[in-house]
Amino acid sequence: MIENPIKRRPTRKIRVGSVYVGGDAPISIQSMTNTETCDVDATVAQIERCAEVGADIMRVSVPSMEAAIAFGEIRKRVSVPLVADIHFDYKIALAVADAGADCLRINPGNIGSEAKIREVVAAAKHHDISMRIGVNAGSLEKDIQKKYGEPTGAALLESAMRHIDILDRLNYQEFKISVKASNVFLTMDAYRLLSAQIDNPLHLGVTEAGIYRTGSVKSAIALGGLLMEGIGDTMRISLAAEPEEEIKIGFDILKSLSLRSNGINFIACPSCSRQEFNVIKVMQALEERLEDIRTPMDVSVIGCKVNGPGEAKEADIGVVGASPRSLVYRNGEKSHLIDTNQLVDEIENMVRQRVIEIEEAKSKEIIRTSF
Repeated sequence: MIENPIKRRPTRKIRVGSVYVGGDAPISIQSMTNTETCDVDATVAQIERCAEVGADIMRVSVPSMEAAIAFGEIRKRVSVPLVADIHFDYKIALAVADAGADCLRINPGNIGSEAKIREVVAAAKHHDISMRIGVNAGSLEKDIQKKYGEPTGAALLESAMRHIDILDRLNYQEFKISVKASNVFLTMDAYRLLSAQIDNPLHLGVTEAGIYRTGSVKSAIALGGLLMEGIGDTMRISLAAEPEEEIKIGFDILKSLSLRSNGINFIACPSCSRQEFNVIKVMQALEERLEDIRTPMDVSVIGCKVNGPGEAKEADIGVVGASPRSLVYRNGEKSHLIDTNQLVDEIENMVRQRVIEIEEAKSKEIIRTSF
């Protein structure tokens, strides 16, 4: 087994509700609701769907006082930590802090006078909640736009440090910060520059990345590259897609780098004329059926015996395709043969049984170590 070479950049640890961000805390995955916030039922339902697929944190836009009231009702009905997204009106930030927000997403510079920012910081301190500063290439301050002519990593850094300086003067350090752009290289440059300047946790993201496929690719390249350099403490995959999909892609990126485990890590061949069954069809069915599994597990499904045994030996459950029966490996050892025409049902049953075994073993270990 190759040792993971990633060494995370040391950062201070802050708290977003029950979730810690930075330091030695796992890299958290978050998304943002796209429902009308005042539609409490729809927003709660969407948050719960995201939580089901593993969301650690959810962000909710709060553009008005009516939305702030709705936010308070939403907060009462969900367990996942909530970040309230506020722009311009400091009174909304005060209202959602009172309503139970776990984190305030603001840009201190667009809240108004320092007196107003001081009130927001005082409310955050009073309620013991964190903040997120969000800097975007598309909404830089006018003087910074004029100075640099176009968004650059240095421009994003200057904007970020301007906001940070405000919080520094107010003796408030419980914040994370993002410097997002829609361009992969600009995003990476900005985060590299910022990570060299501060030790606050960084929220990673490629903003307005695009539709599902292209946005996922752009995010995987930019965020994957930064994560491999040890940069990043929490992340959002910004897609023109349902927020649940953002969570899934985020975990796929972290799983590929062995930074988080969440559900099944499928190893499957791309298929060729040697395949003894329709690999693509089987994998599509398995992915859909086993989407609810959160227990970490490697499952290898290979269509023939060329690479099948080698991959199967490294997986919790491995299947080597043959006809009429395929060979199953469990924990690296040959186990038994199964009907190749019943692969989906058989693999699902084995995975669910393995989940039971893993969870029972965890329970026994907890009991053993408690005495």
